[in-house]
Amino acid sequence: MEKTTELNRIGLGGGCHWCTEAVYQSLLGVQFVEQGFIAAINDEDSYSEAVIVHFDPRIIPLEILIEIHLYTHESTTEHSMRDKYRSAIYTYSDTQPIEIQLIIRKLQQNFSKPIITKILPFHKFRLSIEKFQNYYYSNPDKPFCKNYINPKLHLLQKKFSTVINADKFSSRFN
Repeated sequence: MEKTTELNRIGLGGGCHWCTEAVYQSLLGVQFVEQGFIAAINDEDSYSEAVIVHFDPRIIPLEILIEIHLYTHESTTEHSMRDKYRSAIYTYSDTQPIEIQLIIRKLQQNFSKPIITKILPFHKFRLSIEKFQNYYYSNPDKPFCKNYINPKLHLLQKKFSTVINADKFSSRFN
């Protein structure tokens, strides 16, 4: 019997979870995305909008997922909404924080300001209500999607075209 590959997962927060969900749903190697609210521990124990990305690292490596995350939200800006939109990467293993620190350190050279994204241990998750799940792909013509999500998908097409899932990616960007 053939052994199936176990999926890895990573939590990502920084902006609206509808936007983050759409970005990661559009990628090859991402099997599914859970959209909702994530909390870490200690000082970051309040819920913040985020997604959990379940991915196959043989198809899309963690480094690419992190790079996309840093480019698709304000990863270098502190602002008044950081409690609701915490710029964070939530980890699920003892090795992920070390790997992510190295990735961010390497990618910092591509940004003019310091990356403020926190690396936090995943603690708990609360799924968004059903009507908000798969928000972009269910509502691509809504003004929010056109104004906020489409620019992120355009960025994906321009900068990360080799990892776009053509079956999921909206034909409006071809």
